[in-house]
Amino acid sequence: MINPMGGGFLEQPWSRRKFLATTAGMAGVPLLAQDALSRELKKQGKSVILLWLAGGSSQLETWDPKPGAVTGGPFQAIQTSTPGVYISELMPKMAKRFKDTCIIRSLNTKNGDHGGGAQLMMRGRRDEASLKYPDMGAVLAKELGNPQSQVPDYVSFFLQTEGRDFSGSGFLGARYSPMELSKSVQPENIDRPDHISTSDFIDRMALRDLWSTQFEKGRSSGVLASHQQAYGRVKGLMDSKKLFDVSLEPQKVRDRFGPTQFAEQVLIARRLAEAGVPFIRVARAWWDSHGQNFETHQEMVPELDHVMATLLDDLEERGMLKNTLVITLAEFGRTPSINSSLGRDHFASAWSTTLSGCGIVGGSVYGKTDTKGEKVSDGEIGAARLLATIYQALGINPQKNYYVGSRPVPLTDPETKPVKEVLA
Repeated sequence: MINPMGGGFLEQPWSRRKFLATTAGMAGVPLLAQDALSRELKKQGKSVILLWLAGGSSQLETWDPKPGAVTGGPFQAIQTSTPGVYISELMPKMAKRFKDTCIIRSLNTKNGDHGGGAQLMMRGRRDEASLKYPDMGAVLAKELGNPQSQVPDYVSFFLQTEGRDFSGSGFLGARYSPMELSKSVQPENIDRPDHISTSDFIDRMALRDLWSTQFEKGRSSGVLASHQQAYGRVKGLMDSKKLFDVSLEPQKVRDRFGPTQFAEQVLIARRLAEAGVPFIRVARAWWDSHGQNFETHQEMVPELDHVMATLLDDLEERGMLKNTLVITLAEFGRTPSINSSLGRDHFASAWSTTLSGCGIVGGSVYGKTDTKGEKVSDGEIGAARLLATIYQALGINPQKNYYVGSRPVPLTDPETKPVKEVLA
């Protein structure tokens, strides 16, 4: 059940409720009005930081503990800053700063396969034989990204996940594909070639701009505009390399986040969001605890707790949290039953996710599982409703249509409704 702590906030120039009320019927609004709403949304500078818990973290050792139950495991539950709401004792920092977070404890997504589960949770639905759907990163890059921006629209850190990256822009095309970082936190192939000096590079760019400007005189062409935009974007991507360099952050900020690779990537994610990148995913692996589940989570959950709480504090102090949505999500959760290796196996029938910040009722819980955590007892939702809720929290109509040829394709499956109790 919802615990409506945290309230809403006003955004300029429109209040959030007015904006959502306007966009709710957007599928039937004339295209010119839709374009105006889209431009308004892009001006608000919203971003999403997705903390992807690759392999499937245990809801019982994080957001939905069951102490005392035969399935509960050895860890206790502690009360959060919202009276009556408890999370795992492994997350004391998030328990204290729960005011901006909503836990959804009632996911039933029915897919316990790593690849299939990851695709489902990133897309909200399964691909068709003749249609590949974009994941939420590509959708948000299109919906929230500024076409004139020279920073990336979608960045995905997958440095620890054994190549299991299931992102994709689908029918939206390569323009909205992620910048995938799987070897280093620094993007590859965007440096100026060593044999070209800085002054020569500047001169070459100036000469290209001059020739292009002269060529464009008296001509009007979408191809020309796209060509110019592409060159400007490449230069912007080269210039944006500094955003991935955490050595440019004050030492006290770096110390605050911590020395781990995950902490470093999350700090970079904040730098990217601050610079206007609409969607950043940071994967932390490997949560696939078929054996020694409790030791695995005793090591990894405190790191998540610290880094997530630090990120939310940092965003709030910078005035960014009202426009940044922070999500924790995985392919699925872990079984309530404990196997012979003291592990928990794949489990997609009753598990948890969290939403924090932009557009969310903070300090709240939606949905409920039974006393053993074996099934959803209240508020069951699937992947489609979760994505619809995420889109609506950001001011995007989840039933807005894209077009593949003449075929209208809504952002989420037809008739999918967001979980209104979660929305501020």
